[in-house]
Order: sequence, then structure tokens, then C-alpha cells
Amino acid sequence: MKVVYDSETDTLTVVFADTPVAESDEDKPGIVLDYDAAGNLVSLEIMDASRRVGLPTQIEYQMIPVAASV
Repeated sequence: MKVVYDSETDTLTVVFADTPVAESDEDKPGIVLDYDAAGNLVSLEIMDASRRVGLPTQIEYQMIPVAASV
């Protein structure tokens, strides 16, 4: 997974897979979902990110631990 913030276009993109985009869908104004040919989500684009995301240049990554088997 890759997260890219382009300050020139004020676009935040989260890339889930390095796969060619076959279709894009603007889910809500300024929120674009990109899909591959099989319909899998490839990336999420947020336009005007500085207005929609608190700090588009900061990333916090968390792993939630898997509960141990009983």
C-alpha cells in the first residue's frame, strides 16, 4: 500500500494495488474510487484533501493485534 499527497493538486491518493485502473467512480463529490478490470478496488483519491483531511501530509499507521486462539 502506498499513500501519496500531491500538494500542487491538493490530492491525497491511497494506492492499494499496483494494478492498472480500468474504471473510476466518483462516490461522492471529490472522492474517486478506482477499480481494476476484475472490479477490485485499486486506489482511493481525495480531491481538495487539505479541506477534507485534518493533516494530509501526516500518516499514522497502526496494526491491530490478532487475538490469540483459545
